[in-house]
Amino acid sequence: MPRNDGYWFPAKRYGWGWGPPNNWPGWSVLAGFVALVAVGGAVNLPQSPARFIAYVAVLSMLLFAVCWWKGQPPRWRWGGD
Repeated sequence: MPRNDGYWFPAKRYGWGWGPPNNWPGWSVLAGFVALVAVGGAVNLPQSPARFIAYVAVLSMLLFAVCWWKGQPPRWRWGGD
């Protein structure tokens, strides 16, 4: 279990980026992202796949911004720390 230093998204042990959330605000952000992608797929995918791709790209950028803001600072990790 990762340490809870007030971060919603802990850093991955290997590589660059964030792992699964370690508290309820992080899980709620991730659940909201998945729910918005599902709703957007039901609404936009039958009409225009390109619109759905743009919608998911915008949601992904927002999720990345939340991870950057509320997650551990990203850097390359080799598993020792």
